[in-house]
Formats: sequence, C-alpha cells, structure tokens
Amino acid sequence: MELLRPSSSEEATSALGNGSRALAGGTELVPLMRDGLVRADTLVYIRDVVPSGIDGTRIGAGTTLAELEVDPQIPQALREACTQAASPQLRSMGTIGGNLLQATRCWYWRLGFDCWLHGGEKCFARDGAHREHAMVGNEQCASAHPSDVAAALLALGATVRTTRREFALAELYRLPTDDDRNVTTLAPDELILELDVPTPDASIYLKAMDRRKWSFPIVGVAAARFDSETRIALAGVAPIPWTLDSPAALEDATPLPGTAYKVDIARTLVRRALEGVAAPSR
Repeated sequence: MELLRPSSSEEATSALGNGSRALAGGTELVPLMRDGLVRADTLVYIRDVVPSGIDGTRIGAGTTLAELEVDPQIPQALREACTQAASPQLRSMGTIGGNLLQATRCWYWRLGFDCWLHGGEKCFARDGAHREHAMVGNEQCASAHPSDVAAALLALGATVRTTRREFALAELYRLPTDDDRNVTTLAPDELILELDVPTPDASIYLKAMDRRKWSFPIVGVAAARFDSETRIALAGVAPIPWTLDSPAALEDATPLPGTAYKVDIARTLVRRALEGVAAPSR
C-alpha cells in the first residue's frame, strides 16, 4: 500500500477519485479497511492540507472533536454532540470532517452481507434483528446514520465549503436510491475544507443510548433557536441525519416493528430539547 503526503489540497484531490482514499484521523477509515469493507491501494494523507482550528463561526474540517468540545466559541449543541461522541481517545484523533462522513453502524452492512446498501436486492434489517435501525426514511434501506455531530450542525444551519463548492450541510446528504446508493453527495475527489456554523440564541443536543457513555445514538436530538425560529435535527433514526420540520412530523414516522420504541424516545427528547432552547418568558 502506498501513502501519499500531498503539499496542497489541490494536489490531494488530484490523487483521489481513482480508488484511493483520503486519510485524516483514521478513526473511521482504518476499521473499515481492517474489516475489508473498504479497499484502497493508495491512502492520501490530508491532515496537513485541510484547514483546522476555530475562527469565529468558521471551523476547519481537520479540527478534532476534542478541540471543539472545549471551545467556548462553539455553540452548545455542537459542543454537547462532540462530548457525547465516542471515547476521549477517539475524539482526540477524529476530525469533524471525517465525522460527517461516517458509514452506517448497521450490522448487516458491517458484516459484509449482500444488502441493499451494498448493491444487493434486499435490506436484511427489515426481516431480521433491527432494534438500532431507522424509524424514518427507511423505504429502501433501514440503516441509521450514527453521527451526533451531523445532527447538531444540521440544526445549527451549518454551511460546508469543499474543494469544489459551498452549500448547506443538508445538501451533503441524500437518501439512497436504486440508481445511486450513496448517502452523501460528495464526489470521490472532493474534500471538505471548512464549515461555517451560525451562532444561535440557544441550542442543545440530547442523546439516548444503550450505555451512559461512548455509545452510538439510539436517538439523538439537536435543537437550535434563531430569533423566533427553532430548528430540529435527529441522529440515529434514518440512513442520513434527519431534519424534523416540527414535533408533529413524528406522527409520519415509518418504524419497523423493532424500532417503534424510537418514536416515543424521539417525542420525549424533542419536547425536552424545545423546552431547553425556549426563550425566557418576560
């Protein structure tokens, strides 16, 4: 295997797109390669060419979760999401750019089943064990996106800048279709460089998980209030981070038999999150 150390983001992107893979913190890529889910003859080390650090509302994609969770400039929802994501060791290595691109934790996908997301004919979760799977957006694939950070940034209305374009974070994600089973819109030779995260009047991230610490979300709820508007986003409930237009939208959830309990958890966390960001009464 070859390891490339490009001297610029332009040089990095020119080395991508031909089956090679970008490597930053490695907390996502290395386990996937170890388990045979990702194969690459060439790794392109991007840690030196992707911006890092925090400057007002701007966050470099190479900034670690550990740096974000302690910085007072960062909105509360994002700090809380970082604090509750993984272990301290992983947070000290994992970057915010990589966290946004996490693969599903669906055990059928992780065990290499020829599932729908892998290009097969069937979502095995629908008829098999699926307690941790999706409750919305699951018509074709019932996997659940694991990123706490993505849900927080979605509620905060973050903007993404890549080596090609600038767009709202919501546009980074897409539900997979028969024609394209990717869950992101990022091109193979495109790198996330920076995020712009608006400062809300109030924000919060709440998370239900099987263990009290360092577990993926059963349901995560982020809420951010800007003047009279409050935005809500969910983690762990759909193949992508999920925007919730209103609490009433949970009535349209499509849980599998084993994920119906997630709807009740989501209702409770959404209510608590909205109470947490509500403007003080005068």
